[in-house]
This record gives sequence, structure tokens and C-alpha cells, in this order.
Amino acid sequence: MIYIELFISFFLIGITSFGGMSMIPLIHEQMLSHGWMTAQEVADIVAIAEMTPGPLGLNCATFAGTTAGGALGAFAATFGVLVPTLTITIAAAVFLKKFKESTIMGHALHGIRPVCIGMIGAIVVQQAMINYSGSLLFGISWQAILIGLVSLYLLLKRHFSIPMTILTAAALGLIFCSVAPV
Repeated sequence: MIYIELFISFFLIGITSFGGMSMIPLIHEQMLSHGWMTAQEVADIVAIAEMTPGPLGLNCATFAGTTAGGALGAFAATFGVLVPTLTITIAAAVFLKKFKESTIMGHALHGIRPVCIGMIGAIVVQQAMINYSGSLLFGISWQAILIGLVSLYLLLKRHFSIPMTILTAAALGLIFCSVAPV
């Protein structure tokens, strides 16, 4: 039955790849070996999956499953690619709960926190350097800094929702770029 085959194929893809682009050759091979798609259709699915929000492998599984077996095929392929990740996540949760009171685990988690904060901080600095650099005064985009400050004010003081803040920032960006391009 095609649904079981889709589940097994995408389960194997999920368990043997590390997500993202590493899944594409496996998906390509499975789709062609079962005769579910042509090479061009797989390329189209990958292109669509890259443009769609969400993980590439999950999007590919959903689109490939839909093409090969309709809505039930999409469910089987998507569930198949998710089962390995869900299993590992559940096992990790059980492990962490079991060793929650362990002093070794406490020390390990205590050491991981500053590393995570440092990584997040590095990304913030890296993105700020990209997003707030410009060709105006001192190489800084004052418009971008102003939009960032207005967005922060709207979120923290005026309690705007995130989508409304994003729309406001986009509108300000359009206004500033058309008046004084960076």
C-alpha cells in the first residue's frame, strides 16, 4: 500500500539524514526508485519547499506525499519524517526528567545557559551589523536604527502585537527608503 511505503520511505529519510539540504538526495532517490515522481518533479518540489515557511525536509515530505498519494500520502510522509525527531525528543524529555535532581545534570545545564546566551548575543550583534549598516553618516543607517527603536517602543510601551509591529516597521522602511534611500 502506497501510504505505508511513503511512511517507511520518509521514516528512513528522517532517521538517516540531519534535516535541511541533506534530505534532498534521499528524497530524490526514494521518489525515483518508487516511481512516484520524475527528477523534474522532485526538483520542483524542492524549489517549492525552499520558498515555503518551515523546515525543508518537512515541506518536501508533505509536498512529495501529496503528489504521490494525495492528502493521506501527505500525512503518511509527514508523519514518517517526524517520527524519528519526535522519538528522540520524547526520549530526551524522559531522560531530563529522570535526571532532573542530579547534581551533575544541574551543573551541566548551569554551564550550558551562558553558552546559549552568548550564542544568541553573537547572532544579535551579527544581525545588527548587517541590518544597521548603511552608506550614510559614519556607515550607519540611521533610518534602520530609528525603525528599530520605534518597533521596540511599540512592543514594550504601547503593547502592539508582533504582526502589527512588523507591518509598522515595514511601512516605515518603505517611507524612509523612498524619501532617503540608504
